Amino acid sequence: MTGTDWAGWQQSWDRQQEWYMPDREERFRVMLDMVEALVGPKPRVLDLACGTGSITSRLLQRFPDATSTGVDLDPALLAIAEGSFAGDERVTFVTADLKDPAWVRSLPYDTYDAVLTATALHWLHSEPLTALYGQLAGLVRDGGVLMNADHMIDEATPRINAAERAHRHAAMDRAKGAGALDWAEWWAVAAADPVLAEPTARRFEIYGEHADGDAPSAGWHADTLRAAGFGEARPVWASPSDTLLLAVK
Repeated sequence: MTGTDWAGWQQSWDRQQEWYMPDREERFRVMLDMVEALVGPKPRVLDLACGTGSITSRLLQRFPDATSTGVDLDPALLAIAEGSFAGDERVTFVTADLKDPAWVRSLPYDTYDAVLTATALHWLHSEPLTALYGQLAGLVRDGGVLMNADHMIDEATPRINAAERAHRHAAMDRAKGAGALDWAEWWAVAAADPVLAEPTARRFEIYGEHADGDAPSAGWHADTLRAAGFGEARPVWASPSDTLLLAVK
C-alpha cells in the first residue's frame, strides 16, 4: 500500500458524497460547532460507521487535541481511512459490525464525550437502530453528546417530499452530466485499483450493492434517543432532505 494516494481517494470519496449532498460540509461544520459548545475542544470521539474517516479528518483539523475511534465494517473504506491516518496516534480504527451486540467490546475506551455519525445509519432498519441507540447511551458520558446526520423522512409531508426529491435529483442529473461519479461508478473505480480491488470485493460480499435500511423521521430519532436514556434530543440543522439530530446524555 506504500505509494497509494490516500489523499486523492479521500477527495474522490468527498466528491462522490457531495453529488448526493451538496451541503455536506455545512452539516459537518454545525456538528463540530455543537461538539465544541457542549463538550469542549479536546473531545474523545467515537466516529461511528466512519467510512474513510470524513468526520475524523474534519474533527482533527478543527480540534488538534481531540482523539478519535473510527468504527466500520467496510474493508475498502477502512483501508482508505487507515492509510490516510497512518502514524497519527490520535486515531484508532476498529473493524466491527454494529448489528453484533458485542461490537462495543472492541472499543479502546469505555466512555466517549461524543459519538458522531453521518450518512450511515439509514443502512439499519428501525429495530436494530433502536438497539444501537441503547448501546450508545451506555457509551456516552453524562453531559456528552450523540449526533446523527442522515436522510430523515417525514411521511406526513408527501407533497413536500416529492417536490424536494424531484428538485434534488434534477440537480444531481446536471452534475452527472458534468462528470460527477455516482455511488456505483465510484465503487467500479475502486474495484479496478490494484490496492483496493481485494477489500472492495470483500466489501460487496458483506453488504451487496446497498443495504435495505430505514429512514424514519427526525421526531422518531429524537423520541428513540430519549427513550434510550438521553435527556434531550432535537434537530440542530436541517436541509430539505437531511437532518442533524443532537442528543445530550
